[in-house]
Amino acid sequence: MLTYPAIDPVAFHIASWPVYWYGLMYLIGFLAGWALLSLRTRYSPRGFTQDQVSDIAFYTALGAIIGGRLGYMFFYDWKVLFSDPLLIFQTWKGGMSFHGGLLGVLIAMMLFARKAKKPFLALTDFIAPVVPIGLGAGRIGNFINGELWGRITDVSWGMIFPHGGPLPRHPSQLYEFSMEGVLLFLILFVYSWKPRPLGAVSGLFALFYGLFRCIAEFFREPDAQIGYLFGGMTEGQLLSIPLILAGLLLLLWSYKKGKMVT
Repeated sequence: MLTYPAIDPVAFHIASWPVYWYGLMYLIGFLAGWALLSLRTRYSPRGFTQDQVSDIAFYTALGAIIGGRLGYMFFYDWKVLFSDPLLIFQTWKGGMSFHGGLLGVLIAMMLFARKAKKPFLALTDFIAPVVPIGLGAGRIGNFINGELWGRITDVSWGMIFPHGGPLPRHPSQLYEFSMEGVLLFLILFVYSWKPRPLGAVSGLFALFYGLFRCIAEFFREPDAQIGYLFGGMTEGQLLSIPLILAGLLLLLWSYKKGKMVT
């Protein structure tokens, strides 16, 4: 059994204001994604300017934060939301939904695409390869917070989490960091550098994120307020299945359409 590294969730203070690791991880993810998009634009413009990259980063951050928080409260904790609506602003305590964040980002990208007169799929193809950076950073934030732990296990790398009871559990946050963060980033980054049909990068992102999330959910403890759903499925798996199907359909459509981009 491994020892859980009890890290103070507060990274540092600015005057009397605490700065939490959880929020800091999201900031690091956004800044790293922004920097990588800027670098790619410099060496391979792909129809976007540096100023547009800055605007995309702003729209993406806004959509991800608002959508992620709203999505979590509606998908996972809606009873608490209606009993205490102000909890929606307490993001430093954790509680962000990828699926809600994805919807928020898609809406933000629709607005930006209309403003910049860019094809929507060209825009999502452009940003998809850097999204796993933010996803991976967020999972590290979950691990530091000691939340979203895994199911009880007897594997040698199991950990006892501060609020997870006395038995060792899968460090499922690290599994998700490895799959949704590192592995997904490598798949998309390599694939997106080659000529491919319009929409294929977005489809590949949806497909593999959905697959990786479904796999990770077999090791992750379901949210206590929801538990298991149909046939032992979790809420995360239920929300990811449509994403897998959408990714497959988009990939099939993009290759059938055959509009190649570089």
